[in-house]
Amino acid sequence: MSTTSTSAAKGHGSRATHYLYLAVIVAVLLGIATGLVFPGFAVELKPLGEGFVNLIKMMIQPIIFCTIVLGVGSVASAAKVGKVGGMALVYFLVMSTAALTIGMVVGNLLHPGDGLHLTADAAAIAQEKAAEGHADTTAFLLGIIPTSLFSALTSGSVLQTLLVALLVGFALQRMGAAGAPVLTVVGHVQRLVFRLLGMIMWAAPVGAFGAMAAVTGQGGVDALKSLGVLMIGFYVTCLLFVFVVLGTLLKVAAGVNIFSLLRYLGREFLLILATSSSESALPRVIAKLEHAGVDKTTVGVVVPTGYSFNLDGTAIYLTMASIFIAEAIGSPLAIGEQISLLLFMMIAAKGAAGVTGSGMAVLAGGLQSHRPEMVDGVGLIVGIDRFMSEARALTNFAGNAVGTVLIGHWTGSIDRDQLDRVLAGDDPFDETTMVDDHAAEPETAEPVREPQPV
Repeated sequence: MSTTSTSAAKGHGSRATHYLYLAVIVAVLLGIATGLVFPGFAVELKPLGEGFVNLIKMMIQPIIFCTIVLGVGSVASAAKVGKVGGMALVYFLVMSTAALTIGMVVGNLLHPGDGLHLTADAAAIAQEKAAEGHADTTAFLLGIIPTSLFSALTSGSVLQTLLVALLVGFALQRMGAAGAPVLTVVGHVQRLVFRLLGMIMWAAPVGAFGAMAAVTGQGGVDALKSLGVLMIGFYVTCLLFVFVVLGTLLKVAAGVNIFSLLRYLGREFLLILATSSSESALPRVIAKLEHAGVDKTTVGVVVPTGYSFNLDGTAIYLTMASIFIAEAIGSPLAIGEQISLLLFMMIAAKGAAGVTGSGMAVLAGGLQSHRPEMVDGVGLIVGIDRFMSEARALTNFAGNAVGTVLIGHWTGSIDRDQLDRVLAGDDPFDETTMVDDHAAEPETAEPVREPQPV
């Protein structure tokens, strides 16, 4: 195929994906309208949203496995992977602490729980959530180890996939040139998986419509009025954290404008907003950050790890929700009690990505372990948790994207010229393939890079 025809095909594909995401926006608006006008019918549409999110989640583990194996297996030294991983964990710990602190300050300023009263129904719901989210640290750590090598690709646990992919990557690294054919196969599998993901994305408008219709029909406007202070305060806190804390850090440390980065990831934010799940954008952000010039190894290690350990939005939510519940049940927490509880929450939040119900289940499980008398109060926020989960997911996603760029900058594993070109719009991401094809080398060259003996 000639260069001209290839360019024309890519241009057509780019226009098609542009219309696709316009369709997602329209679907979100129609979903909200349907939920307000026909709430009973709208609730029945929930499976549409759940089905789409499940299709995306189906692709996450194969994509993470291929990305990490290619990234780790292609580098010459295991020390590089260790450096990236160690720096990522330190960064995640610092930012989680900052998010918890900001949430605590805002929660104490707003006093969002004043004037609310706990009902028996709310208490019953809270006890159910506590049963879902309760798990000790030992069980969490043992859960990272899969039942078998291959079950890590089907278990639904990102951390299990991460562990096995790292082991396979290091093994291929030790094999030297003999591991090159395996890397070639994994590279082709990665391209196949991304092609499948591109096909699945065409169902995004249907999923967005069903998800937004269901949540609007179930909660309605009344659910927002009574708990508006908490929800608005939470949204404002998340915005401050992203644009003030993360934005300042990104600009000072790496010289990158956060608005440019978030604009580049705009379609991923829209997808998260429609599905209320940051996992729905995980495969795309891996491909887009690689395209932006971040090294495969850095992306492969930092992004999947961040999805389990760098939950800034969840940390803010746990903080503000704990303060809100304490005030609502008439037992406000002293500053010392807040700090003690939040240190516990910082550990509990690390397992949030693997818990059904995410933030609310972890909140209830954490309170059950630390302050059982507060668990019933979790039922007070059920009505608006779905709306707050969108802000949690968006903040988590922004934190991981910024963290990946920062760690790439600090470890020297980012092509700054390529990043500048991409953020300036001079080298757009190829939406038709979902694969980083910006390099001048042929398509099959990327996975064929021979690892050097260690």
